[in-house]
Amino acid sequence: MAMKMKAAVFVEPGRIVLDDKPIPDVGPLDALLRVTTTTICGTDVHILKGEYPVARGLTVGHEPVGVIEKLGSAVKGYCEGQRVIAGAITPSGWSNACLCGCGAQDGAGTAHGWKPLGGWRLGNTIDGCQAEYVLVPDAMVNLAPVPDELSDEQVLMCPDIMSTGFGGAERGGIRIGDTVAVFAQGPIGLCATAGAKLSGATTVIGVDRLASRLEIARRMGADHVIDSSRVDPVEEILRLTGGRGVDVAIEALGIQATFEACLRVLRPGGTLSSLGVYSGDLTIPLGAFAAGLGDHQIVTTLCPGGKERMRRLMAVIQAGRVDLGPMVTHRFKLDDIERAYDLFGHQRDGVLKVAITP
Repeated sequence: MAMKMKAAVFVEPGRIVLDDKPIPDVGPLDALLRVTTTTICGTDVHILKGEYPVARGLTVGHEPVGVIEKLGSAVKGYCEGQRVIAGAITPSGWSNACLCGCGAQDGAGTAHGWKPLGGWRLGNTIDGCQAEYVLVPDAMVNLAPVPDELSDEQVLMCPDIMSTGFGGAERGGIRIGDTVAVFAQGPIGLCATAGAKLSGATTVIGVDRLASRLEIARRMGADHVIDSSRVDPVEEILRLTGGRGVDVAIEALGIQATFEACLRVLRPGGTLSSLGVYSGDLTIPLGAFAAGLGDHQIVTTLCPGGKERMRRLMAVIQAGRVDLGPMVTHRFKLDDIERAYDLFGHQRDGVLKVAITP
């Protein structure tokens, strides 16, 4: 008889519940992790609300910190009992997308050819990590050992939001001396703010409607913060830059208004780096787009995954270049995950990120 574990399962739109499921069998290239800490992502809330479709009965979650419980027969270079993380994106390492250097868009394993977001498997196309155990595919590509001196909570942001936020800064091509605006200072935007500073931007402007988030944005490296509930952020950014505009504008919310504001604050030839997950069509305003002649770039990012990416992000934390500790505002046991979803989904009590411990 298969051993059972507790797991947070998508039942139907509006319902994610804690249920018993069998502990997964381990294939040759897989690793079974005993999850020690995980968290809830904004994307999980989209799943809960039925805005992003997943199969009923799927275990959700894509940000695992854990210990290797069992290794597949073909996995080399790791040992059971090792502390590891795996990225939210778990590329196979051998697909066309991976070999083009874009593992996040890995189309491996889909019966109907390539599709966008193909590298995002955990809690999307296979069972995720809001559970006592999670099966990580292609373990040799995806498992990154955690340095002994780093705690679970210190590396909890690496699998997704740190990788995504930093990815938005990297894809924006930020250079030393740049001026960068980051629209929305939720967890992803805060990581983009930290990433912009680390990339060499000398003026980083954080925009949000919540004073508490703007306070954390300053701690993450914002030189100026703008409360968009009080002033027009486009006018304020143009004032701060003497009318020049910003070199890079990062969109970290996924709505028309912030996308458009990013376009309006760009200098000619500037880059709009889009991180938000949009749930409807976008329109591009003619004037801000300079009728298509503004030498602008619009780039999009799905967080890079794989063990080398995770190693680099943990190295940044280990070196003390960034401290994402302030982002964990609430802690829950896996048994209380439904309560955690209620808090996080309704953004109550100043929540930024929750730590879930089985």
